Amino acid sequence: MQTCGEVGLPVVIRAGPWCHGEARNGGLPEWLLDKGLKLRTDDPAYLKEVRILYAEIAAQLKGLLWKDGGPVVGFQLENEYRGDGTHLVALKRLARESGIDVPIFTRTGWPELKSPVPYGEILPLFGGYAEGFWDRELTPMPGDYWKVFAFETVRTDTTIATDQFGRRKAADEVDTGRYPYFTCELGGGMISSYHRRLVMAPEDALALALAKVGSGSNLPGYYMYHGGTNPDGARTTLQELQATRITNWNDLPEKGYDYKAPLGEFGQIRLHYHLLRRLHLLLRDFGESLAAMPARLPEAKPAGRDDSATLRWAVRSNGDAGFVFVNNYQRLQPMPAKPGVQFELGLKKGILRLPEAPCTIPADRSFLWPFNLELDGARLAYATAQPVCRVRDGSTSYFVFAETAGVPAEFVFDEAGLTLSGAHGRVERGGGRIRIKDIVPGRGAAADLRTGSGRVVAVLLDEADSLGCWKASWGGRERLFLSNAGLVVDGDRLRLSSDGAPEFSLSVLPAPGAVKADGAQLEGKPDGVFVRFAAPAFRPALPTVPFEQVATAGPARMPAIGVNGVAAGPTAPDFARAAVWRIRLPADLEPGRDLRLRVRYTGDVARAYLGDRLLTDDFFNGEAFEIGLKRSAPEVFRGELLLKVLPMIADAPIGFSPERRSLVHAGIPAAVTSVELVETRILSLTCD
Repeated sequence: MQTCGEVGLPVVIRAGPWCHGEARNGGLPEWLLDKGLKLRTDDPAYLKEVRILYAEIAAQLKGLLWKDGGPVVGFQLENEYRGDGTHLVALKRLARESGIDVPIFTRTGWPELKSPVPYGEILPLFGGYAEGFWDRELTPMPGDYWKVFAFETVRTDTTIATDQFGRRKAADEVDTGRYPYFTCELGGGMISSYHRRLVMAPEDALALALAKVGSGSNLPGYYMYHGGTNPDGARTTLQELQATRITNWNDLPEKGYDYKAPLGEFGQIRLHYHLLRRLHLLLRDFGESLAAMPARLPEAKPAGRDDSATLRWAVRSNGDAGFVFVNNYQRLQPMPAKPGVQFELGLKKGILRLPEAPCTIPADRSFLWPFNLELDGARLAYATAQPVCRVRDGSTSYFVFAETAGVPAEFVFDEAGLTLSGAHGRVERGGGRIRIKDIVPGRGAAADLRTGSGRVVAVLLDEADSLGCWKASWGGRERLFLSNAGLVVDGDRLRLSSDGAPEFSLSVLPAPGAVKADGAQLEGKPDGVFVRFAAPAFRPALPTVPFEQVATAGPARMPAIGVNGVAAGPTAPDFARAAVWRIRLPADLEPGRDLRLRVRYTGDVARAYLGDRLLTDDFFNGEAFEIGLKRSAPEVFRGELLLKVLPMIADAPIGFSPERRSLVHAGIPAAVTSVELVETRILSLTCD
C-alpha cells in the first residue's frame, strides 16, 4: 500500500472475508470451518470472527486511508456473493466500525442478489473474460463468451463463474444504470484448470477491454494484471481444489498462478501488456472527456457468435465530439475484413460521415477513432488513426496517434484559426477543412499546425512504435519515450529491461540535455521529433543447461472425476510415478541476475523442485514452462533442481485449445525437449 501511495495509484482493498481468487476455501481458514458457523451470513458468531479480521486489516491500513492522505479509496465487500443484500450492508457496517472509513465500498455486480442493497450503499463493479477455466464443457468458447467481444449496454456478464451459478440470463439489477460503469475483473489472461487447458491470444485481452470501454465502462480493472505464485501453506496447500472442505469447483496448480497475465509470474512482459498499455495511455490523457460521454450502439448488431458479417462498433459522444469504437475481433473466430465502411453519426450540428470515402475495416482488428477532438486549439474533425497520448513542450503540443494497419491514414482539421506549416501526406483543402491523406507513419510530424496560441504537432506512429510508446515524468518534466524495452521511471532513474535485444534504444520527447547510462554519457541523435539515445546491451553469453533423465514415468493415471463433475488433478503422491529430469545449473552464475529457465515439455503436469521444496508447477497446454530462479538464489545454484512430469492418458477428460485437441486422443508422453536460460537485463539511465 505504501508503494502504491508513492507512485500515485489509488487502491481498493479486496478483503473478503470470502475473497476467492482461486484460494482454498475462498480464503476462509480451516480452523474457521471447524467452528460450525453459518458462513457468509449474518450469523452473529460468524460476524464476530469477521469483526476480528476487519480490525486487523484496519490496523495494517493505519495512516494509509484516503482521509489520512493515503492511497486506499475503496473496500470490496465479499466476492461473487448471491445471498441477501442485508449481509453486505452488515459487512460494510463492521468495516466502518473497525475504522475502515473510505469513500467507496464496492461489491461484484454478479451474481444477482436474493434481495437488493439499498441504492447508494455499495457500488457494483462488473467484469468479463474472453474464456474461463471454470466451465464444465471441454469444448472451446462455450455459451455466451462471444458477447464480451460485442458492444452491449447490459453490464452483467453471464459467463463468469458458470461453475458456481450455471448458465443464466444477462440482466442488470434495477438500479445498475444509476451507478458509474466500472469493472474489476476484465480477463488480463487466463489460468488453466486441470480440466480446461486454455491458451489465450494477446488480442483477446485488448478486444475485451476495448469492447467494455466502448460500451460505456470508465474503469478497466483486470484480473489478473500481474501473475504470481501461491504461498506455502503451514498445514495445507492453498489453491482451489474440488476436494477442499468448502467444496471449490476446480483443481488449480498448487503454486503457479502465472495466469498468462500481461505481466507474468516472474515479471515477464508480454505483448498484451503493451496492447493494453497503449489503450491506458489514451484513457489517461483523454479520459476526462470520455468519461462523460454515454455509449450509443448502431441498429445493426451481431445476431450471434457465428455472425462474422456484421461489423461490431459503437460510439461514445457528448453529441458533438467523441470516439468511434470498432472491434472486428473474436476469440477463435476469424473475423473477415469489412469493405465499403463509412460511419454516419448524427450529431447536434448535423451528420458527420467518416472517413470521407468508404474504407475497408481490416480483419481481426480492434481500434478507436476520434471525431471533433480538441487538440489545444486545433479541432480535429476526425482521424482514421487511434489517439495514444500527448505532451507539451513550451508552446508546442505534441499529439501521438497509432496507425490502424490496413486503413489509409488521414487527418481532417477544421481550417478556422489554423495555419498548416507542414504535413507528411497529400493535402487537400475545401469546405472549411484541411485534409491530410495517405500519411506515411513515422517519428516525424504528420501534421504541423499553428494556432492562435501556439503550435500543434500530430505524430503518426506505426504499429510497432505505438506499442513501444511510453509516457512518464523524468528529470522534472513529463516526456514521451519510444522503446521496445520495458520501461520504469523510479525517481530520477529510468530503467530499461530486455530479454534479448542487441542494444537498448530510447527516443525521448522533449529531449533532456544529457543522458547517462551507468555514468557514461550517451550521444543523442535526431529521430523525427524525438532524440534517440542508444547503448549496447552487454550480454554475457548464457551457458547451456545440461539436463538428464534420471527416472522414467510409470503408467499414466486415469484422472478421477471430482465432486463437481470434472477431472481432478494429481496429488503429491502421484508424482512418485513421474518421469524425472535433473537440471544442472552452473554454479558460477551471479545470484542477483534475473534468470529464468524456459522448459519445453509434453505431458500432463510438470513440477519444479529444489530438493524437496516445490518451486512452481504447470498444467501442460503446449506452451513453455518458465521457472524464475532469482527468488530462489543462491540456493538454486547450489542445490539439486528436479523437474517431474506426469504423462497424460489417452482420451483424458480434459479440454484443450483447438490446435492441440488431437494430442489428447493419443495420449501425451512425459518428455522434456529443451531447457534454456533466459535473462532479463536492465540498463539504468539518468538525465540532466
